[in-house]
Amino acid sequence: MHHSPLSIWWLAIRPKTLGAAVAPVLIGIALAWSADVFHAGAALAGLAGALLLQIAANFANDYFDWKKGADDATRVGPTRVVSAGLVAPRVMKIAIVLTLLAVVPLAVYLVVRAGPAFAVIAATAILFAVLYTGGPFPLAYVGLGDIVAFAFFGPVAVAGTFAAQAQRFDWLSVIAGIGPGCLAMTLIAVNNLRDREGDARAKKRTLAVRFGARFARVEIVLSVVAAAAVPIVLAVLTHRWFVVAASIACLSLVPALRLVLAGGEGMTLNRVLAATGRLLLLYGATFAVGWAIG
Repeated sequence: MHHSPLSIWWLAIRPKTLGAAVAPVLIGIALAWSADVFHAGAALAGLAGALLLQIAANFANDYFDWKKGADDATRVGPTRVVSAGLVAPRVMKIAIVLTLLAVVPLAVYLVVRAGPAFAVIAATAILFAVLYTGGPFPLAYVGLGDIVAFAFFGPVAVAGTFAAQAQRFDWLSVIAGIGPGCLAMTLIAVNNLRDREGDARAKKRTLAVRFGARFARVEIVLSVVAAAAVPIVLAVLTHRWFVVAASIACLSLVPALRLVLAGGEGMTLNRVLAATGRLLLLYGATFAVGWAIG
């Protein structure tokens, strides 16, 4: 099958995963808007930075999983461009570096605007984008991938987006970040459930490999339940009842969760993965609109 250069890099970017970067930023923007501290420049810098970091992490995952043998011929997930021979490893390494370099001016802008804390956040995020699957202690290979995804696509992203605009941190943004963080963790757990046999052969000790398929299936369901609970808790605390729309949006994943609990494997889990990615965007959008309405 012939692939154009554009379609190859579109595959490498993994557009279905980008909701994990967009959703928490939308929530952080809504929190800032309702607090009358919205700042368009900081919001756009946060969104662009989050997207670039997600893409860089996807590129690094593509390269390092190929290098470590996790993406072999038995894998049933979407095409990985390095292992499929569509992109040379050297070219992918260059793409990783260029994408991370593009984050730097955005980070500098946020540091100048909102303080040195953003230098630490940006440096850590850039480092973890590579260390997730690369380096001497790759986080995804020792079972920490779920926690990293929760933190950086959850509380860190939402609180950081709010703080970039408000020039201060706020506990409410940390709580709000738990929701998208849980859904990002769901994405990782579904992916690891699907790939657990190949990961085990490649010594990629994800939680699904360490504790088995049943653990991963329970983790997936509980993560979605936790994400649905967060807007309800916030509504009770703040009386912004329209935010519960994000909890209702989680019901759209019920058919997918039934497939997970019924023992779905392979291509079935690809559908669950796509549905979770769509829910992340829907969750972020409904949370943001609901919070802004009040």
